[in-house]
Amino acid sequence: MAPILVTGAAGFVGFHVCQKLLRQGENVVGVDNLNHYYDPTLKDARLAQLTPEPQFSFHRGDLADRPQLESIFQQSQCDRVIHLAAQAGVRYSIENPHVYGDSNLTGFLNILECCRQQKIKHLVFASSSSVYGGNTKVPFAVEDAVDRPVSLYAATKRANELMAYTYGHLYQLAATGLRFFTVYGPWGRPDMAYFSFTKAILAGKPIAVFNQGQMERDFTYIDDVVEGVIRVLHHPPEMNPDPAHLSPAQSDPAVPFKLYNIGNHQPIALLRFIEVLETCLGCTAIKEFLPMQSGDVVKTYADVSALMNDVGFCPDTSIEEGLSRFVAWYRDYYPV
Repeated sequence: MAPILVTGAAGFVGFHVCQKLLRQGENVVGVDNLNHYYDPTLKDARLAQLTPEPQFSFHRGDLADRPQLESIFQQSQCDRVIHLAAQAGVRYSIENPHVYGDSNLTGFLNILECCRQQKIKHLVFASSSSVYGGNTKVPFAVEDAVDRPVSLYAATKRANELMAYTYGHLYQLAATGLRFFTVYGPWGRPDMAYFSFTKAILAGKPIAVFNQGQMERDFTYIDDVVEGVIRVLHHPPEMNPDPAHLSPAQSDPAVPFKLYNIGNHQPIALLRFIEVLETCLGCTAIKEFLPMQSGDVVKTYADVSALMNDVGFCPDTSIEEGLSRFVAWYRDYYPV
């Protein structure tokens, strides 16, 4: 079988996706630039779990380097691409905007061009729930208007969706965008709140609780996200489906392009999330209540009906189970 190329292979979601693909017997080509946005030793440790696998090969590369990326595509001879590499973080985008232009815009354009040139059968790429921006209607559905991003990160993710749609229109490149909702779990990103909360609580230090704790998030466990990614990979969008059975995920029957939410569809109050984390840790958090941060939103809530209708799956891991697994991993990885 032709290999599957996974960008961001040393990242949180990318690492788990590669693991599952390898367990399923797929050949996987991983790409990552191993940048220093957060502790690179964690990325190295994830990669060390993958490199012993004979069906896995790895290229260290930057998506903004077009000649290098073209060479990786040509060498790999892949026929499907899961694009998970991006500059993440809402608040970081306010302080470092040009990084997002290089990675999320130029890098994504290079991915699209390589997919077009190599006649890739299906591109699956990570978008974000942040594209819903200032929307107040909940739950967020894929057919909702997304023209009010409140961070540059969100704007780049929406731009990715539009760019992919355009390549579907112009070149019939089959592409599917996945709007992830607050992914958490073992091997996660240290810049995410649940990770930094855990570190601070165990050290007896205060945690910053923004908007006075009046926040809700659709926390989605990593295994559910991975299952959604791989199911969608096996269901590339097609042109001209029966209009009578057109999914909300594909608003234009003439373009092989779809969008899905991948979220737990059960928003949890931030204070409840912290309470469950305290139980798992056996420690009480010292909470420092602060105002809302720029670029943040009060509530996220996924409508996953399109995902369920098209691929028969919706995330359902409870925060009690998910946080318990995360804490067990954390205590093992960081001897505490």
